[in-house]
Amino acid sequence: MVIESGFAVAAFHVGDMAPDDKDAYRNGVLRLYPNLLNAPDGMKAVGAWAWGASRVMDYFLTDANIDASKVALVGHSRGGKASLWAAAADQRFAICFTNCSGNTGAALARREFGERIARINSTFPHWFTDNYKKYNGKEQTLPVDQHMLIALIAPRPVYATNASKDLWADPTGTFLSLKNAEPVYALFGKKSALPKDPPGINKPVINSVLGYHNREGEHDLTVYDWNNFLQFAKQQFSASSK
Repeated sequence: MVIESGFAVAAFHVGDMAPDDKDAYRNGVLRLYPNLLNAPDGMKAVGAWAWGASRVMDYFLTDANIDASKVALVGHSRGGKASLWAAAADQRFAICFTNCSGNTGAALARREFGERIARINSTFPHWFTDNYKKYNGKEQTLPVDQHMLIALIAPRPVYATNASKDLWADPTGTFLSLKNAEPVYALFGKKSALPKDPPGINKPVINSVLGYHNREGEHDLTVYDWNNFLQFAKQQFSASSK
C-alpha cells in the first residue's frame, strides 16, 4: 500500500538501539553515552530509539533515491512515544505519526485516565529518565504535559490515533493534547481544523496540520491507520508545495 501510493518505506529494529528489557537495555547504543545513561535526567530506551530514527535520517540524506525533505516518521504504541520524541528533537522529520501512543506519548498525563505514570514506570522502568519516577501518582505536579511535546514539533504536521477499545491509551486525552497544542501552531500561522469535540469512531480529521482519528477496534496498527497516514501525508506535502 505504501509503495503503491508513491512512497518508499523503511523500518529499523529498536532493539538494535536499546533492547526493550529492563536489564538489557543498556547493552546497545547507550554504552556510547555513559554520562547520559547514569544521570538522573539522562536518556533511557525510548530516547535511544528516537536517536536511532535520527541516524536513519542521516542515511536518507545520502541516498539520491529518497527525498529527505519529505520523511514521515511512524510509530505504534511505545514506538509512537519514540516517534513524538524523535520528531521533537530532530526537525528534519517532516511529519510525525503517533499511533495509539497513550501515556507519555500523545495522551495527557494530568487526566489520570487509563495507563498512568506509576504503572508505566513500574512496568517499563527502562523507558524513561529516572527523574520521571518522582511523578508516580503525582501527575498534577508535573511541570509539563504531552501537549507541550506535540507543540515542540510545530509547525510540522502531527497525526495521532486511537482505537475505540483501547481506553488504556486514553482517546479523549490524546485528542485534547492535540487541541492544547493548537495555540503554538497558530503562532506559526498554521490553523488546525480539529473540531471542538473528539470526532466519532472512524471519522478521521485529515485536512488539518494536526490530524486525528479514533478507529474502531483494538490496540494495533492496521491497514485503516496506514491508509489515513498516507492520505494525510499526501495532503500535507501537496499543501507545502503550493
